[in-house]
Amino acid sequence: MSEADVREAVAAAHRDEWARVVASLTRRFGDLDIAEDAAAEAFAVAVERWPADGVPPNPGGWLTTTANRKAIDRIRREAKRDDKHEAARMLSGDDPPEQLGAVDDLRLRLIFTCCHPALAMESRVALTLRMVGGLTVPEIARAFLVQESATGQRITRAKAKIKATRIPYRVPSAEDLPARVSGVLAVLFLVFNEGYLATSPDADPVRPHLTAEAIRLTRLVRALLPGDGEVAGLLALMLLTEARRTARVSTTGELVLLEQQDRGLWDGALIAEGHRLVRERLATGMAPGRYQLLAAINAVHTSARDARDTDWSQVVALYDQLVRLDRSPVVALNRAVAVAELDGPEVALAVVDPLGDALVGYHAYHATRAELLRRLGRRAEAREAYDRAIALAGNTAETAYLTRRRDALV
Repeated sequence: MSEADVREAVAAAHRDEWARVVASLTRRFGDLDIAEDAAAEAFAVAVERWPADGVPPNPGGWLTTTANRKAIDRIRREAKRDDKHEAARMLSGDDPPEQLGAVDDLRLRLIFTCCHPALAMESRVALTLRMVGGLTVPEIARAFLVQESATGQRITRAKAKIKATRIPYRVPSAEDLPARVSGVLAVLFLVFNEGYLATSPDADPVRPHLTAEAIRLTRLVRALLPGDGEVAGLLALMLLTEARRTARVSTTGELVLLEQQDRGLWDGALIAEGHRLVRERLATGMAPGRYQLLAAINAVHTSARDARDTDWSQVVALYDQLVRLDRSPVVALNRAVAVAELDGPEVALAVVDPLGDALVGYHAYHATRAELLRRLGRRAEAREAYDRAIALAGNTAETAYLTRRRDALV
């Protein structure tokens, strides 16, 4: 096997097994630092050993076994006199079996640990993206629009607090689940978004393993809370978005916008499931939450056989409801895109421009302005906005699209 093949095998194992290995080590050793470091060491050993020994028949099992040995070696090296009893307990592997809930999934338990309410929301999301999604600190920082150093500190502090306060590694009890699930949904949404449109120029533009993992874990959360509208809404949103994945990047590696996509490439089964979930929630008559509204917006888009058939008045009406729930500038920006289709680019630009102070570091803000300015014939300003969007965009497919649009300006 060539070195390139081995590296690809290690990368594939990382995509498939990172969270499983970390979760397994966390369950045994109760320490996220040990789990993360030992998992990283195991993958490093794989890079060294697999070229000579070959990729093992069960890469995940090999990585977990190797990581366990690395963790044990570290505990033995670092154990101090006062810690001998605790170190011996962790090394023995004789912990009493825990009572498993309805959903026996290591990674789901890891998510609830990382999303514990004792942690700040920003820390929960960053920690879960790192420990469960396997994202790097730079990727997480770009998702948050903050500095890498701040993101690293959030993760370090979160792990320290989990260890110091002995936050348990388990799925919460049934009575605690509703209060805990909102933080989990926020994390899963960000994991999905990182797969849907990768933020790093070093990553593939679309990362299906992340979207698939986010969908899988959201299905598990829904199994825990089948009556929760926001869980169903998030699942529907993910499915309706994932259904368009194969049409989102061209053969030349350029982003394809929704209105330009070949709708024949969309996954009909995912769309049908997403629409069914949206209809089920509407039938309850209960006021929809944020994820349900976003799912409904996507249902409108995926209901149109042609982009020209999109019911933009319904899209704007749904965004009007969403703005009342979520007054973030990103939601206002997305609403403005729909307003441009309904009322024209000049009206939309009047909505977008005041968002500049809040979104100055957000590439989509400048990309939206560039498109609106282009439609208004203000080419010089459009070019400047494209330049700023390109400088801020991390996704290679998005950068390619923006560059072509800018260069086509006369």
